[in-house]
Amino acid sequence: MSPERRERNHQRAMELLSQLPLTELRHARQLSQEQLAGVLHVKQASISKLERRTDMYISTLRNFIRAMGGELEIIARFPDGSVKINQFEELEESAG
Repeated sequence: MSPERRERNHQRAMELLSQLPLTELRHARQLSQEQLAGVLHVKQASISKLERRTDMYISTLRNFIRAMGGELEIIARFPDGSVKINQFEELEESAG
């Protein structure tokens, strides 16, 4: 393979890895559903259901991501630039 083609393949692989469903993200973080359930103090079946959902509360997704050691950021992308939405962080701080 040419160096250019190798670089294109590498870039595509990195792009695909940056866009994962929750199940694959959990696998990439080397966590089982049971381990994640233990951190979140829920049953394994709850993790399974959550990973199949296409709609959920932001707080649920935030807790799921935090349980894997990450932080959730919500970014709105527009043709003229991106904006990080911090409204949900403010709500959590005022509730806590």
